[in-house]
Amino acid sequence: MSKKKLSTNLVRGGINRSNFMETSEALFLSSGFVYQSAEEAESAFKEEKKRFMYSRFGNPTIEIFQKKMALLEGAEECWATSSGMSSLFTIFMSYLKKGDRVVSSKALFGSCHYIVSEILPRFGIEVVFVDGKNLNEWESALKKKTDMVFFETPSNPCLELIDIENVCKIANKSGALTIVDNVFATPILQKPLKFGADIVMYSATKHIDGQGRVLGGAILGSKKFCTKFIKPFIRNTGPSISPFNAWILLKGIETLELRVKKQTENAKKIVDFLNNNNRISKVIYPKDHQFEQLELANKQMIDGGSIISFKLKTKTKNKKKETFDFLNNLKLIDISNNLGDSKTLITHPSTTTHHRFSKKEKINLDISENLVRLSVGLENFDDIIDDINQAFNGS
Repeated sequence: MSKKKLSTNLVRGGINRSNFMETSEALFLSSGFVYQSAEEAESAFKEEKKRFMYSRFGNPTIEIFQKKMALLEGAEECWATSSGMSSLFTIFMSYLKKGDRVVSSKALFGSCHYIVSEILPRFGIEVVFVDGKNLNEWESALKKKTDMVFFETPSNPCLELIDIENVCKIANKSGALTIVDNVFATPILQKPLKFGADIVMYSATKHIDGQGRVLGGAILGSKKFCTKFIKPFIRNTGPSISPFNAWILLKGIETLELRVKKQTENAKKIVDFLNNNNRISKVIYPKDHQFEQLELANKQMIDGGSIISFKLKTKTKNKKKETFDFLNNLKLIDISNNLGDSKTLITHPSTTTHHRFSKKEKINLDISENLVRLSVGLENFDDIIDDINQAFNGS
């Protein structure tokens, strides 16, 4: 199946039909599995025989999801988790130990930042933050032996891009494994492993589900890394995805390419509208002609994706109130901190996803009170634009 085209793998990759020969992937809602004999159980636990034993670390439905994700990403192996955050925590906790060192970009989703800045140091792990756009800062930080490098690209919420290829080269010289959070780009629009990343992670809750139904996460990398670190950690600590959630995500994967392409098409038309709107002071979108990292976007992203961030041109000093007025006037677009959904969603990062950040951190990351993040859905783009227009007129 790996030699088939992307669209075919999204629909047929990883299929493992039961004896009933069902059309759709089967949902195995079973916590455990039985053995024909005590000897078979012993053999299974000694890993002499490959078979399912307990759904915390192996289930037929989950395995199909993992195989399909590995095909999609071009990875040797995938392990699914209960959420995107459990994926990141699993990667760190399965590999790092006291005295290890992590270098991370500053521009992170709020919960990712919390894990890196608050939790890792509790375990005696040194953390260094850098301006991810600045290769000189990566060079300087990675002169010292480092164990892991972590970044999002594009970042949440200001769509900052990290030069995957060059940062991975610098990290390799330092002996570090590189983790890339590829949620915003999706596996449809960016392939970090091709640029030298060691591990790619996803919140499958976002575009992979794409319909706001379930939580899920995915860790993708080499068979060696996953077998030595991820497999035993998940088996023994249990950040596992449920078979039901994995089944829902399987159905989401089938239409992932179609949805992402349509959402991207809509996003570009909305970017054009925003660029010509005198109520907007700044538009941030990776493939926009005004995007300051356009050259890098063209190098590593197939297209710009479904996420747009923009700043409102406020009339008073109370930027938050004016921005809240705009958000509250929206009638079609939903206010939600989620993204990647078939419905268009909008959020105010400063008071939601990044509310834990200090005032100084928000200023440094350009997360201002007049910034909003728009996750473009599958509605007709004219209706989305009309809703934005009427929200401005009503504010």
